[in-house]
Amino acid sequence: MPAIHNRLALFRAERGISRRALAEAVDVNPQTIGYLERGDYSPSLELAMKIARYFDVPLELLFSFEPFESVAAALRRAASGADE
Repeated sequence: MPAIHNRLALFRAERGISRRALAEAVDVNPQTIGYLERGDYSPSLELAMKIARYFDVPLELLFSFEPFESVAAALRRAASGADE
């Protein structure tokens, strides 16, 4: 089974949400959120959808089969595009 990559830590940090608060909102143990963020656990479809709904974003913004571009790389790309 392919690894599932996610941006949970980024979304939590951006919104100032603790692992515990997210876990309570989606009805899982806080350790589960930690396992997800580290890539030690792939979410069920139901859990992935609950998390996406919690953040009010499409599932694809949070979870992917392909690694996400780093924030630093995205900022560099955006800055180089702004110079053109």
